[in-house]
Amino acid sequence: MQKKRAPLNRTLTLSKEETNKYQKKLVHVSGKTFSNKQLTNKIIHGNVFDILEFLPDKFVDLFFVDPPYNLDKKFNITTFKEMDSENYAEWLDSWLSKTIRLLKNNSSIYICGDWKSSSAIYNVAKKYFKIKNRITWEREKGRGAKSNWKNCSEDIWFCTVSDNYTFNIKDVKIKRRVLAPYKENGQPKDWVSEEKDNYRITYPSNIWTDLTVPFWSMPENTDHPTQKPEKLMAKIILASSNPGNMVFDPFIGSGTTAVVAKKLGRKYSGIEIDLDYCCIAEKRLQLAEKNKSIQGYEDDVFWERNTLKDRKKK
Repeated sequence: MQKKRAPLNRTLTLSKEETNKYQKKLVHVSGKTFSNKQLTNKIIHGNVFDILEFLPDKFVDLFFVDPPYNLDKKFNITTFKEMDSENYAEWLDSWLSKTIRLLKNNSSIYICGDWKSSSAIYNVAKKYFKIKNRITWEREKGRGAKSNWKNCSEDIWFCTVSDNYTFNIKDVKIKRRVLAPYKENGQPKDWVSEEKDNYRITYPSNIWTDLTVPFWSMPENTDHPTQKPEKLMAKIILASSNPGNMVFDPFIGSGTTAVVAKKLGRKYSGIEIDLDYCCIAEKRLQLAEKNKSIQGYEDDVFWERNTLKDRKKK
């Protein structure tokens, strides 16, 4: 049943005609190992457990993983059920262990989780990878809780296969508004003045507070319940891959990883079990051919939340 949308709602949806059109672009398991060419810039429709064994060795430069978190969650026609931490770790290990051979020796890995799943992710990931950092990003959604602290953060574990890996720090700098500008000998100290506001370009930390979770008025928004912001993906892809590299996502959902990879000149591939999400991803990929903008990313820097919009109003 189609949801009734508000007049200004920009959430991407599919017609039956579009579903028929976009599902023809998908690839499926045929009982033979995929070649790199068959995977390049393609989304595979199917279950990750049925597909991993048919993927080629060492084809991935950047591995982004956003698995179901350890909680009850409905994803369109499928449902994930919460389990105890030990069983969740076993579930993670059951498929993550099969992805090691897909990665190049200089690959980077990013695995998403929340506070309940994060410890299990760490314990499994450290068996196979070198853990470099834990990114915590602020989710500005939710109305709060009456008997607990409002949960408004998620984690992303940054790992590598070896100590030889890509990290383009200059490509992920942040442009921050300076509230107390300091001058030295009458000149700005590490900041510039632009259109009545003062800004400083800084190196990023592992605390990300400049993201906006997709919502109904954003053109990147879909009905996927755990969609990540394009801006989040842009940070990861720019930092940990180079143009032409392969970015792979085994739980690609509504396609954010693929869309941002395409916008930033990378190759992409991924797996998704739900046909509707696969087709939404293909629609977003087609739209990305004409519009390569990423909300909050402009002039080769990431702007703090709302500051770019405020500047354009002036």
